[in-house]
Amino acid sequence: MDYGHSLQFGTFVTPVNDPPQAAVAMAQLSEQLGFDLVTFQDHPYQPGFLDTWTLLSWVAAQTTKIHISGNVLNIPMRPAPVLARAAASLDLLSGGRLALGLGAGGFWDAMAAMGVPRRTPAESVEQLSEAIDVIREVWRADDRAQLRYPGKYYQLKGAKRGPAPAHEVPIWLGAYKPRMLRLIGAKADGWLPSLSYLKPGDLAKGNAIIDEAAAEKGRDPREIRRLLNIFGDPSKSAAQWVDEIVPMVLEDGIGTVIIGSDDPGELERFAEEVIPAVREAVAATRKPVAGPVRSAAKLAKRREGIDYDGLPASLTAIEPGDFSYAKVRSTYMRGGSPGLVIQPTDAEQVVEALAFARDQKVALAVRSGGHGISGRSTNDGGIVIDLSRMREITVLSSEDRLVRVEAGARWKDVAAALAPHGWALSSGDYGGVGVGGLATAGGIGWLAREHGLTIDHLRAADMVLADGSRVHVSADEHPDLFWAVRGAGANFGIVTAFEFQVDEVGDVGFGQFVYDASDAAGLLERWGAAMEAAPRDVTTNLIMGPPRRGQALAQVYGVVDSSTPDTIIDRLTPIAQIAPLLDQQVQLVPYAGVMNVPDAPHDGQGDPVARSGLIEHLTPEFAAAAAALIASGTVYFFQVRSVGGAVADIPDEATSYSHRSANFSVVAFGASKSRLDAAWQELATHFRGLYLSFETDQRPERVEEAWPPATLVRLRALKRQYDPANLFRDNFNIDPLGD
Repeated sequence: MDYGHSLQFGTFVTPVNDPPQAAVAMAQLSEQLGFDLVTFQDHPYQPGFLDTWTLLSWVAAQTTKIHISGNVLNIPMRPAPVLARAAASLDLLSGGRLALGLGAGGFWDAMAAMGVPRRTPAESVEQLSEAIDVIREVWRADDRAQLRYPGKYYQLKGAKRGPAPAHEVPIWLGAYKPRMLRLIGAKADGWLPSLSYLKPGDLAKGNAIIDEAAAEKGRDPREIRRLLNIFGDPSKSAAQWVDEIVPMVLEDGIGTVIIGSDDPGELERFAEEVIPAVREAVAATRKPVAGPVRSAAKLAKRREGIDYDGLPASLTAIEPGDFSYAKVRSTYMRGGSPGLVIQPTDAEQVVEALAFARDQKVALAVRSGGHGISGRSTNDGGIVIDLSRMREITVLSSEDRLVRVEAGARWKDVAAALAPHGWALSSGDYGGVGVGGLATAGGIGWLAREHGLTIDHLRAADMVLADGSRVHVSADEHPDLFWAVRGAGANFGIVTAFEFQVDEVGDVGFGQFVYDASDAAGLLERWGAAMEAAPRDVTTNLIMGPPRRGQALAQVYGVVDSSTPDTIIDRLTPIAQIAPLLDQQVQLVPYAGVMNVPDAPHDGQGDPVARSGLIEHLTPEFAAAAAALIASGTVYFFQVRSVGGAVADIPDEATSYSHRSANFSVVAFGASKSRLDAAWQELATHFRGLYLSFETDQRPERVEEAWPPATLVRLRALKRQYDPANLFRDNFNIDPLGD
């Protein structure tokens, strides 16, 4: 039976230790010859062999593309929980190149001599079955529950899960007897026997047992890859090899052929003469057959309202049952459960993805490459168009400092790309933020007071509109959309790329200060006054939280756009004097160094609760109200960002971003929406406007706070023109039917 698997070829190399590099050299040769896989037997009791796991690790470090596996690893001698973590680690380090070939053991005299408990054949299979369960449970790093496994051979009592491998590591079993074959059908991803241990007809008999066991478990037999070790024979011609292998593929379903040989010449001849001929013969005679399928377990996790089978084949998408789903389901702040995450690689694929999403009966969210705060770039049961694979950064004009940035890039990547030119672009205060979300909302960053918002540097953008049309917007092309995209862009389409005019920025001063915040109101008021009086080349942010262990603390972070130490100290001295100083650090670093912070994991839980406001002055009244809010315990994070300066130089009507006269942007995070909303009313009278990216409240009145009446009227008119069906509504939504 042909299971339709793509044809792959591998090598089976003896892990000899004399000389130690011989096996490594054979693995490197396998890669050079174009083999897909290199494998090694595992006999930890054999003194003439290198330890297989150590060898696999070394080979992974000495190669770049070829996949690696044990053939097969001895489970009784390798504790499953430890092996799971070792496998995940090696898969991460190798870039997703590991397969896990496992066996139940067999050389029991040698194993028992090393202290391994002797098992009966039935016990060996039971232990291997438990080992598969344990390994997969350890890999489920997205499950925060402690791992408990009350097995006969493995008893896990609250173990930590993770790390997760880089990809869905397949588990293949070396097996011959019915009990082991049934285990493959029930749990494994592949069957890996050696031809020398098989009699004529054993492949067909083994397949039948595996297929029956798979069906009993609700699995499709095509989920299980069939591999086969064959051993070298210098006397065989290429034609003889082809005549032998092709029927195995077409009649016995073998998808991976692994040749066992330590002869470089034989491997070279096999790669150059046999493999191409086998591929050609299979392609010429293979009947159309459905290939590997999504497992029944994965199919069961699909969500209603999405035509999964109708997704264009050109698009890469991740479903709830897929291994990589845990990495894309949520954002930094919000736990999500989308029904499908589509990851286009260019604007044309964005058009395809949007056309597909438009026909579905579920919500649509758009995500760029970063973590987000508001949580709007995921959903429950809907579709997410994830632009994180679109990350190209290109200098269009060195003379004009014009740079094109795809929407899926992160700001740390942009900063690193601009640094060699002596350039920078004000872009938030965290390098893990994605370009697309920030550059359509505003962009309050470390250089804002001197260089303005991120959107103030936008000269053009490429968009995909709700009807699927692609447009280039600028001051000369679709100027109405260009106006709207700078401050309300998520409502009007998917921006796939931006063109920015960046600034000349060298090394900067980066200061970090920690204060005694016993007088929280006074600290807020004095910091606000210091920032309003500060030259434009300094921008700082203040962070406070409720007292801990009886001590109230505040932190201020800031950038001075100068490489002169005396200037940096002069600018930061008034900031350092706002309250009793407990700790401080000032560095002279490239702007890219400020932005190069570790990525936050995208494993949010629940929904974030945040409120935002823009304010012109931190008056005594506001400072007192904010201090009371912080002391109440209603918020766990309270931040004020300095704005003003160059931001206010641009008229409000020039872009859809409004309330440019505000000198500060305030955001507060709480655990309870009702408590935070109630407490926020005490501060609300002090605000004029809010910042979209930090506001999680979805009530319509927030829209009216974000934009002045005239701006909102204009935005609604454009929404009716470009997105009348309100396709882009899972964001800070401007309803086209609103007044």
